[in-house]
Amino acid sequence: MNRYISQERSRQVLQRLESSGFAFAYEKEKHRVVLSDEAGNEQLYFRLPIVLPPPGTNIPAEEPQVNYVIVLIQSGNCAMGYFENGINFDHKVFRSYMVRKKQGKSQIKYLKTKGKSRAGSRVRLGETVEFFENINERLQEYFEEHEVHRIAISCSKTLIPYLYNSKVPTPFDKHDPRLYKIPKHIHTPIYEVMLDANRFLLKGELIYEEAQQPIVDELLGEDIDFSDDADDFYY
Repeated sequence: MNRYISQERSRQVLQRLESSGFAFAYEKEKHRVVLSDEAGNEQLYFRLPIVLPPPGTNIPAEEPQVNYVIVLIQSGNCAMGYFENGINFDHKVFRSYMVRKKQGKSQIKYLKTKGKSRAGSRVRLGETVEFFENINERLQEYFEEHEVHRIAISCSKTLIPYLYNSKVPTPFDKHDPRLYKIPKHIHTPIYEVMLDANRFLLKGELIYEEAQQPIVDELLGEDIDFSDDADDFYY
């Protein structure tokens, strides 16, 4: 089961978790907390909202601003933006001629199966190179103008090498601790899809089996006011 909860409720659940006797560990690369039983078996996962700090962080009275970028890349399509505390301050959509129309296959995948190709393919490859250069140029602008705390990305393994090996380098490497792979299927990247991904990242998510419902109930707590969380839902 998947239950999505608001930032405020997520904050309360995290506080309840830290003050309880639950055994848990924080997975930085997934920005989530894993609860285990006495035998060490994983029972429940709690993905934190992207703007919420990990457990054990000393949060000042006034919570610090969290700046992040979202980068969604598919063959020939990219939507990206810069956000501060969940608010989008800049965005850009890139499109490129990277897909062979008849086969519906990206030129990158085609080359891996068919080898060298002709003029049309060279055009597509040229546009692929420019596509990733444009992405990295915009990323460099974000990182030069702002302090970026997190990098939320969705990009297939096939395209990752083109991102990092571009003539215009990314302002981070593939091992940057700020990187966060978005745990959600992303449709063709456009502005609206990026905003939908942002709404997803701003919510907490409890992932568990039905047998763990009592643990979820305890974490949520009956004394928490849920009146402002009408948008919480299950999957």
